[in-house]
Amino acid sequence: MIDLYYWTTPNGHKVSLFLEEAGLEYRIHPINIGKDEQFQPHFLKIAPNNRIPAIVDQAPAGGGAPISIFESGAILLYLAEKTGKFIASDLRDRVATLEWLFWQMGGLGPMAGQNHHFNHAAPEKIPYAMNRYIKETGRLYGVLDRRLADWDFLAGDYSIADMACYPWVVSHARQSLSLEDFPHVKRWYETIKARPATERAYALVQSVNPPKAG
Repeated sequence: MIDLYYWTTPNGHKVSLFLEEAGLEYRIHPINIGKDEQFQPHFLKIAPNNRIPAIVDQAPAGGGAPISIFESGAILLYLAEKTGKFIASDLRDRVATLEWLFWQMGGLGPMAGQNHHFNHAAPEKIPYAMNRYIKETGRLYGVLDRRLADWDFLAGDYSIADMACYPWVVSHARQSLSLEDFPHVKRWYETIKARPATERAYALVQSVNPPKAG
């Protein structure tokens, strides 16, 4: 059993995507970041950086005490190694998977997150910051598009690298970007969106944090 500490953000979706794809048994513990629940002491014991997602694996490989993991990239890598799924055994494909996983963690996620903040959440509209992060997010989409021109997925077969990147691309309109400008990203995005596990993972929004009317 995996305990998933989760909210309906791009980083939260990464882990629910994996759990649904792998068919692992899990239970959700909602952490409502709008109500600052990520600062509760019981959660900080699992995720000292007060960010979702985090997991506790109640049955780690080899037995022993439960293992808690924070940081979405670390969680994806842990689960891939635990199950032997969605990470290649071939050395070159494995290296590519890790490259694109860390590319997302160090680039696409932080830059898109700043894009979201300055364009939607900041109390003051700062044109320089807004334009900077739209342009940088667009540059990163261009990097992704060039990679996907020659690859169905980022590292051969569908992998944790794709699961890490996809939820951030879901928010492309919020980032003031159009997938029409990135045709290879668009094809990749639509392929992943149609996967049954993706549909199940995103359906969690309706029970955990349903959109407000209006």
